[in-house]
Amino acid sequence: MADGPGASAGRAPESLEAGRVGRPHGLDGSFYVTAARPRLLALGTTVTIDGQSREILRLAGVEQRPIVRVRGVEDRTAAEALRGLELRVSFAEAPALEPGEWWAHELEGCEVRSGKRRVGVVRALRGLPSCEVLEVDLLTGGELLVPMVKDAVLGVDIAARLIEVDLDFLGEAAGGAEVAEVGEAGRAEPGEG
Repeated sequence: MADGPGASAGRAPESLEAGRVGRPHGLDGSFYVTAARPRLLALGTTVTIDGQSREILRLAGVEQRPIVRVRGVEDRTAAEALRGLELRVSFAEAPALEPGEWWAHELEGCEVRSGKRRVGVVRALRGLPSCEVLEVDLLTGGELLVPMVKDAVLGVDIAARLIEVDLDFLGEAAGGAEVAEVGEAGRAEPGEG
């Protein structure tokens, strides 16, 4: 799950972006949330909008297009004034993730390997319509997008800061992503690409 500002590679951010205030809905101060991360939006959760903490009083709509009303936003005009601003949730208040799920800050900065071949380093986690992808800076320059699906990502070891991928599945084994072999001490050695 993609994180927001305040996180450096591997370190938990202070807060996570839960979405942005969209257009008002109705007259009571409710509004749509755009770019929503539904897992972070729950009735009673405290969100920060423009530096002010506000409790979610109403949650309606659907996951892809939730409608919320927050304390202190009492009418359509007040909701319109917040349009475009981020809704942030304290990392401490974020729900626990299921096994096999990670926050973006946990993946960013991890080394990416395919067997003994060093591929690169994760720069970011990007959400796309079909799935999230790792943006990997290749050792030789350039970028590789790795979908977060079990056929592409074979393993994640957060403690070791290592992600194992299948370059064959990604169509990169023939040399599209030039890589370096890893010697016994873990140092890169010239590879065959």
